[in-house]
Amino acid sequence: MDIKGMKNYLYWLYCQFELITCSYLMEPWEKLLFYTFNMTLLVTVLYTAYTFVPGHISTAFQFFLHLFGNQHENTVSIVQ
Repeated sequence: MDIKGMKNYLYWLYCQFELITCSYLMEPWEKLLFYTFNMTLLVTVLYTAYTFVPGHISTAFQFFLHLFGNQHENTVSIVQ
């Protein structure tokens, strides 16, 4: 893939993004605040998903296993 075609495609995507968000109407300082807020929000959501979603999926999986009768045996055995 040629570099010029990729550059033009990325510029086209950026122009589409500006049209969708109407950020082409903003002044430069407004764009800076808008993009900073959006990037901060995106990074926060991605970090939260990376940190907490696996634990919730594991807990839900264990709950459904318990619900359908596939219980883990107790790791502590009682010897009499």
